[in-house]
Amino acid sequence: MLSLDEWFQTPLGCYLAEREQAHFDREVADIFGFNAVQIGLPQFDFLHTNRMQLRVCTGLKAPAQLRADPIHLPIASQSIDLLAMPHVLEFSDHPHKILREAERVLMPEGHLIITGFNPRSLWGFRRAVDSASDYPWCGDFIALARLKDWLALLGFEIVSGRMCCYAPPANSERWLRPFQFMELAGDRWWAMGGGVYFLHAIKRVHGMHVITPKWHERLAAKKSLAPAAQKILEKNDGTNG
Repeated sequence: MLSLDEWFQTPLGCYLAEREQAHFDREVADIFGFNAVQIGLPQFDFLHTNRMQLRVCTGLKAPAQLRADPIHLPIASQSIDLLAMPHVLEFSDHPHKILREAERVLMPEGHLIITGFNPRSLWGFRRAVDSASDYPWCGDFIALARLKDWLALLGFEIVSGRMCCYAPPANSERWLRPFQFMELAGDRWWAMGGGVYFLHAIKRVHGMHVITPKWHERLAAKKSLAPAAQKILEKNDGTNG
């Protein structure tokens, strides 16, 4: 039986990995902060385009830099700005606990990026008829609507999402190549039929608001004044300074 790591070395696994890497490269590049963590699939660096000072991959085995169970992360609460979870939930017996742990370690306004296999797709159909075989078909594919409900209950807001891998899940380059056109047409013609989905969510904290520096208010006040009054205000600022 193939492991998930071994499956990613097959033609179908490489087809998926290429598209997931491209998505993460775009999605994490402009997320700012100090600490970023990737959970699972340590053979891929899905954070390499991000510019945070600390970027760590955690998993149960090498080459993960931090060995840990995603249900019990040895990470302080509210200390992570970006958390990437590629295909973690569908291969766990406790996906709810993993999401709760993600919510715990993320800072308010922290970013969570999840990838998962879509059960309502050709890939999901293959899993339905072949669930006892190798990875990834032995996983418990989680419906997108269901995952969104879980995230909403934990206080996350979905800010973006998309799908990929519209081609039939044939594990052969000979069969995958003729269906490349489906990747280009999928987002337009059957947007919810991709074999894999991406979700980008932000942890919201009720009652929290962004404190704007006072100089923003002063600048706004200056812009709203007539030219003569604005000159007087700027003169007073120079006198006081």
